[in-house]
Amino acid sequence: MLNQPHKPLAFLVEDDPSLANIFKTCVEKAGFETVVAKDGAIAVELFNQYTPDLFILDLHVPVYSGDELLKMIKATPRFSDARILLATADARMAELLRPEVDFVLDKPVSSRQLIRLAERLAPVMA
Repeated sequence: MLNQPHKPLAFLVEDDPSLANIFKTCVEKAGFETVVAKDGAIAVELFNQYTPDLFILDLHVPVYSGDELLKMIKATPRFSDARILLATADARMAELLRPEVDFVLDKPVSSRQLIRLAERLAPVMA
């Protein structure tokens, strides 16, 4: 059996199931495997199980907010090489956090825009 090349891993934190599904589909089309957390508590629980190449964070999720999760990600050495993308409709918070992340996508996010961005990131991480 031949070794399969490692697929990059995207970790999505999004509480809206339809948006989570869109994000998941888009990053999978770009060649990523995905893990989806519907709230901050699930995300924190899953942080111990995965070392993602890309985080896609919604800022307004239950339990731990996206900015709290961002602080946790930044404080975790094994996540230091991960790219971080904020997907939010909160323009004010997005601007405040822009220096802390690699990309900010304003919701509504187009599928085409997300696929193109994920495709650009995938070769960097593969």
